[in-house]
Amino acid sequence: MREACRMSAEIRDICANAVAPGVTTGELDDLVVHYCRKHNVKASFYKYAGFPGHLCVSINDEVIHGIPSPHRVIMPGDLVKTDVGIFKDGFHGDTSRTVALGVTDPETIRLVETTKACLKAGIAACGPGVHLGDVGYAIQQVAEAAGFGVVRDWIGHGVGRTVHEDPEVPNYGVPGTKLVLRPGMTIAIEPMISMTKAGEKTLVLEDDWTVVTRDRCLSAHFEHTVAITDDGCEVLTLPADYP
Repeated sequence: MREACRMSAEIRDICANAVAPGVTTGELDDLVVHYCRKHNVKASFYKYAGFPGHLCVSINDEVIHGIPSPHRVIMPGDLVKTDVGIFKDGFHGDTSRTVALGVTDPETIRLVETTKACLKAGIAACGPGVHLGDVGYAIQQVAEAAGFGVVRDWIGHGVGRTVHEDPEVPNYGVPGTKLVLRPGMTIAIEPMISMTKAGEKTLVLEDDWTVVTRDRCLSAHFEHTVAITDDGCEVLTLPADYP
């Protein structure tokens, strides 16, 4: 798990650092293909449930599951979410980050920074004996205190021998409810935060993959794979220039 997650973090940051005006989302996908060939590993998302890309690239009001395309050009002012996983030696990693490309709007910047803070809060809440409701509550409190919405239709999840497995890890919750975390569990914590409360509800576009906010407001997304340890937790998808 550590090695799969380390490599997931590495290619996540390669893709995020390649985000620039005029770059296509298909070119980001090519970076993942090249990385996998170089290191003899597989992209976790490729052909998963039929997904056609090697990573998800979601822009602006797209929350998750954006399909990379050679025709989708990244522009100044875009919020670009790169979500990627690597499968190595029987285990998966899963991680994402949001790049605010040339964004100057203070509220959009605050959305991104708040989503980072949500991820930090969720991780800080993790540990043996903690309920998943406590983790979701910690994330929800940060987002709603800032006046933003928490996407309800899509959540975090367990990750390990498959890229999506039990348990479900919502970004909202009631303290003292849901599954109790135990040492050895590995979960993907991934707050998806919308600019508006109405953006908590989502739609899936006609490509059957791309998820957008119902009111088409902006959203941000950050994700780490986290292992529960005897005395707390360990973030497996470091290094990164965010939490």
